[in-house]
Amino acid sequence: MNASELIDNLIAELTDWRGKTFADIRRIIREADPEIVEEWKWMGTPVWSHGGIVCIANAFKDKVKLTFYEGASIADPDKLYNNGLEGKKWRTIDYFNDDKIKEPELKNLVRSAVDYNLGKVKTKAKSPKKKTAE
Repeated sequence: MNASELIDNLIAELTDWRGKTFADIRRIIREADPEIVEEWKWMGTPVWSHGGIVCIANAFKDKVKLTFYEGASIADPDKLYNNGLEGKKWRTIDYFNDDKIKEPELKNLVRSAVDYNLGKVKTKAKSPKKKTAE
């Protein structure tokens, strides 16, 4: 099974509000960046990548957690991050039962994460090679 099929199965197994929330998050991510790649890592974690990891989603008993891999480096003008705010790298959005997903704002955050990743790739590609002393 490929990653997209595994994610389909995971969503299907979530028969309560978490399944719908997870499916909505996935749809929004894919609409925000049609070139995003779905992956399945770490023995069961859905991951979306473009130029590096963009975000990771997990379902827990009481929430669906969306983690932005480089979240600390990505501006959040709409204040979507609500957990992991003190970390040096990751930022998360925890969705609970009856939470409404701010769709346009989440799309903007996904696009910012992709832009950040692609900017890092370009910077690495343009870095001049260090000259060694002879």
